Amino acid sequence: MGLPGGIEWIVILFAVLLLFGGRKIPELMRGLGKGIREFNAAKSTIKEELESGIKEEEKK
Repeated sequence: MGLPGGIEWIVILFAVLLLFGGRKIPELMRGLGKGIREFNAAKSTIKEELESGIKEEEKK
């Protein structure tokens, strides 16, 4: 199972356009972008907490 090729992407985009309409797509993309930003913020916060915990353990 590989990634979709050119024709498959066109069919997928056409199906999304039919299902959601042209006006809803910007809202969907905005929501997707917001979700990705929140995920990256949470990921970096957890990474910083783990690194600070490791540094504290090394000091002991």
